[in-house]
Formats: sequence, C-alpha cells, structure tokens
Amino acid sequence: MEGTILKGIGGFYYVLAAGAVYECRGRGIFRKEGITPLAGDRVLFTPPAEEGSGFVDQILPRKNFFERPPAANVETLVLVMAGKDPMPSFGLVDRFAVAAEKAGADLIICINKTDLAEPALLARFHQIYDGIYPLFFLCGATGEGVDELKQALQGTQAALAGPSGTGKSTLTNLLLGGQITETGEISRRSLRGKNTTRHTELFQADGFRLFDTPGFSAFDAEMMEEEQLMHCFPEFLPYLGKCRFTDCFHLAEPDCAVTKALAEGRIAKSRYRSYTEMLQQIRDNKKY
Repeated sequence: MEGTILKGIGGFYYVLAAGAVYECRGRGIFRKEGITPLAGDRVLFTPPAEEGSGFVDQILPRKNFFERPPAANVETLVLVMAGKDPMPSFGLVDRFAVAAEKAGADLIICINKTDLAEPALLARFHQIYDGIYPLFFLCGATGEGVDELKQALQGTQAALAGPSGTGKSTLTNLLLGGQITETGEISRRSLRGKNTTRHTELFQADGFRLFDTPGFSAFDAEMMEEEQLMHCFPEFLPYLGKCRFTDCFHLAEPDCAVTKALAEGRIAKSRYRSYTEMLQQIRDNKKY
C-alpha cells in the first residue's frame, strides 16, 4: 500500500492510508543505508497482520527534507512573525525565506498580533515583500485572517516556522480546529511525559496537512554555496545573467544589473543587506 508517515516514535512509524492509520516498523535496509523515514514521507508499506506491526518497505522520492526539525515533503513554509511582542526582525524573515527557497518550498509570511502592531510596521512589510511573497495579517486572539490563510493552504502540506513568542501554537490550534491539544494529551501518555513538541507530527486539517514541529531552523551557512544564495532571492532573478561579469556576486562589481536595480528602488535595501550579510557568513564559514 501507499501512504504518508504522520509521525515516528521509538522505532515505530504511523502511516496514513485510505483514511486509516497503520503502525509500522522500518525495514532493516534503512539502517544499513543510513536512511531515516520522516514525518511527511510518502511510502510503500506492508500493513500489519491481525496482531503486530506492519513494515515501511520503501520511501518514495522526496520533494525536500529538513534536518532541523526532521520533516519531509514540506510544500509550503508558513513564516509566523509577531507585529509586536516580540518585535519582528526583517533580517530573520529573509533568513527563513532563503531556507524555504533552498528547499524548494513555497513561502507565506504571516504577521500575527496585528491588534498590537503599529500601522507603519505593517506598511513596512508591504513595502518590502509585496510581489515577492504572499502576506497574511492575522490576530490569533480573535481568529481574524485565519480563514483566509486556510484557503491559501488548500491542497498543500505545510509547516509553521518562526521565532518563539509569535503565536505559532495558537495558530496551529486554530488551523487544526483544536486537534493538536486533544492529540497532545494522548501523545504525552505514550511518550511517558515527554513534551510532544520534541517530535514532528503531521496532521490532517480541512483540505490540507500541517506539521507540528519543535521549530524550523533558518538559513544555515554550512548548507549553502556562495553561487546558490543569489538564486534564493526571487527579486534578483530578472537581473541574473545581465551583469558585465558572468561570475558577478553583486557587491562592488562594475555594471552589475542587481546593484543597478537596487539603486533604482526595484530591490529593497533591507533585502539586499540580508543578501550581503548571508554571503559574508557563507564565506566566513568556509575559512574554518
């Protein structure tokens, strides 16, 4: 049978197929090949007999996978920032955006706690990201904007990301209709008191699937090459290949199409600053 792994705990994998969840173990070949089945993986599996567990036989090709947290086939990364408490960092937004671009996942930016945010701050998000990424303005306390986000997630396998304190847990509950709290009570017993956020779990929502995870890592300099970074800024793409030098890194090189677009206001200064800072970090990382 073909199904999707919802979670893996203690060597057991829980596979959703045809509306039922099957408890399975992984075949020994996964250990031999150093492969770990992940939540979100599409797999071929042998269902359990009347007693005992089934077996995950094969992991089907992945769209992507993340190591921190372990999750596979994340189609949409929903970045949750707060309008206030904590104040948002545009640099951090860009670092998560690069992580999504590198993985080939679509990015949605959600600004939560809009009831606390200054209008000028919300306008700043529009100035920087309109035309690059979809923006959603939410209030987790009232549920405002959640239905619009649900509509945008239809048909996708999504995960929430962002710093602590931005309201991801509240938003997760709103998107899942409270499933996470209910399931968390059951999971805590089976995990002997462990907090459920220590493992990744995939939930079926209304028309989409949502990962509950311990938290996604942002851009990692160790995981990227210098030449790859510029391709992770969508607004750079129309200008790549139009510079005087084919190996242009869009810093101080003459006749650079990217820095020309920056000077003409077609690229936001904060986005370009994030690019140069991340590029420097990649280069510094290579020295050590």
